[in-house]
Amino acid sequence: MTTYSTAPAPDSDLGLLEDALRRTMESTTGAALDAALVDLGWHDMLTEMPDDTIPMVFRLLGETGAHAPVINDVVLVDAGREAGGVVPLPYTGGRWIEWARENRDTTALDAELPIATVGSGDPVPVAAARRALGWWLVGTSRAMLALARTHALDRTQFGKPIAGFQAVRHRLAETYVAVEGAEATLHAANDELGSLLAKAAAGRAAIIAARHCQQVLGGIGFTAEHDLHRHIRRALVLDGLLGSSRELTREAGAIIRSEGSAPRLVHL
Repeated sequence: MTTYSTAPAPDSDLGLLEDALRRTMESTTGAALDAALVDLGWHDMLTEMPDDTIPMVFRLLGETGAHAPVINDVVLVDAGREAGGVVPLPYTGGRWIEWARENRDTTALDAELPIATVGSGDPVPVAAARRALGWWLVGTSRAMLALARTHALDRTQFGKPIAGFQAVRHRLAETYVAVEGAEATLHAANDELGSLLAKAAAGRAAIIAARHCQQVLGGIGFTAEHDLHRHIRRALVLDGLLGSSRELTREAGAIIRSEGSAPRLVHL
């Protein structure tokens, strides 16, 4: 499993935790990772320091390409229930899914994820979970950008790296701006509408990253041996969970129209 690192964490308790989480996600995934996170104190983190650890855990899931059913825990704790269970979650198109805690076969677009559709579910709080998924999408987007950047620096045409070509540079730059914007929106989100917009921005950034990075990588990005297709599938599935970027954008517009004004989301 190939991993991609953002700027190194400071030498602190959180930095040490991030290092431990990254090493764990580099070596395991799925149900085994779920158990390993519990051993690392994931359930305690959710209640004692969620503002620090939820972004960290979900961003690292995206960067490393690992997966675990921990979105269930975010929803359950936000609802005042105990972590460790499974809860039906709304999905784009009016559907509901369950993310199993054990490894199982699936017909999902991302064949690694043990998710399945269910008939319906009860309403659940989604603000914290949308922010968590936003961080996962940002991490996945950064992984795709790192793959495309490395390829652009290594691949040569007409005697020089393709990173020097304006068309390639523009695609990478547009991806970078979209991801940075999504991350800034996630940092600012602290209510229902802010969380909705942050998830929408992260989903849009992931789609932009998938499109542009596929173009930069060319034919090699389509091969099963390359990691890009795994991140694209992951991004498409996560974008639809708790509302796709398109659905959430329309929902935000409906909220603003009904209230007759747009609230201040960030105080500068």
